[in-house]
Amino acid sequence: MNRFGSLFKPLTWLALLLAAFVAGCGDDDDGGGGPSAAGAVCTGAAADCVDLATAGSFVILSRSGITNTGTHGTAITGNIGASPITAAAMDGVFCSGPDEITGTIIGVDAAYTGSGDVTCFAGTPADKTTVDNAVADAVLAFGLADAKTSTTTNLGAGDITGLTIIPGVYDWTTGVVLNGNVTLSGTASDVWVFQIAGGLTVGNGSIVTLVGALPQNVFWRTAGVAALGTTADFKGIVLSDSSITLATGATVVGRLYAGTAVTLDANTVTRP
Repeated sequence: MNRFGSLFKPLTWLALLLAAFVAGCGDDDDGGGGPSAAGAVCTGAAADCVDLATAGSFVILSRSGITNTGTHGTAITGNIGASPITAAAMDGVFCSGPDEITGTIIGVDAAYTGSGDVTCFAGTPADKTTVDNAVADAVLAFGLADAKTSTTTNLGAGDITGLTIIPGVYDWTTGVVLNGNVTLSGTASDVWVFQIAGGLTVGNGSIVTLVGALPQNVFWRTAGVAALGTTADFKGIVLSDSSITLATGATVVGRLYAGTAVTLDANTVTRP
């Protein structure tokens, strides 16, 4: 699709040597002394993966805040962060109580108050650097996903309901909708990259089923809003230029990176 051209980070000679010993795109170590993602990133062939770099240490990243509108039932496994907006924009996600995070909330300052229990929050200058870098790397990942060469355009005319999709790079000149089940069939080393010029709309109760595939190897790159309906069962990494919204009871095994806000409502979001 190449809407943003080819963006990349130069690899050092040492990184190339390490790549010779490590299969795929890497593991869950952010490599910078920051919080561990404690969950795998892309494990396919390096040429096929979208490099998340330090963003891989987070399960949710946002540039304008993470809101939790559910009164109970939200469960996040992994670190979350927001930049450049202040940490107060993540107050809706609590360290304890009815809504919980197993991980760390990382902000650019000390403005987070949450539920009053701030034991899971980090907002020192060093943590600001961590989340600033992660958000910047997520933005780079948006471009890297776009730069991949698509072999299939407008599959299903934008409606992927009922399809079985093999590994590859797919692009749509419109939005994509799912109202039911879609199956991604392959192996643990296969990668899917979906380049969506519009938004991604996942209907109520819809399911992304993986057969042999791994969620960390599935990239949903959207220019528009990514909206998951009630009780949707979703897998993969969402890279959205816009917002990401999860309706009540939707579950995600993957990661959520938004150019604007992420809105949750009694959801389960789990790193791969």
